Amino acid sequence: MTNRAIISTPDAPTAIGPYSQAVKVGNTVWLSGQIPLVPDTMELVTGDITAQAKQVFYNLAAVAEAAGGTLNNAVKINISLTDMADFAAVNEVMMEFLQAPYPARACVQVAGLPKGVAIEIEAILAL
Repeated sequence: MTNRAIISTPDAPTAIGPYSQAVKVGNTVWLSGQIPLVPDTMELVTGDITAQAKQVFYNLAAVAEAAGGTLNNAVKINISLTDMADFAAVNEVMMEFLQAPYPARACVQVAGLPKGVAIEIEAILAL
């Protein structure tokens, strides 16, 4: 695949496994799931789900920018939560980072996430 580009930025956490921060093919960018890690320290954000979700969206925004876009280029977002009671708070944070019309989205509750975090979000952008 000759038009495949790996997207990487120091403004988002480095991968904690065998994956890239994002992969761009043509005008489509697949952003890997982000958890509430602070890029500079690779430490987890502690505190309520709002603080954690904001860090996740900051991380996603940094990768989107490195790919040549913004989160407003998102066409699909997948949210994984360990507790669906956090759904409303995550919606509020999402509305701080994206403008209407919003992308398609799925939100699921999962038994566990990397490093024991409460939230992970991935996105697909169309540039």
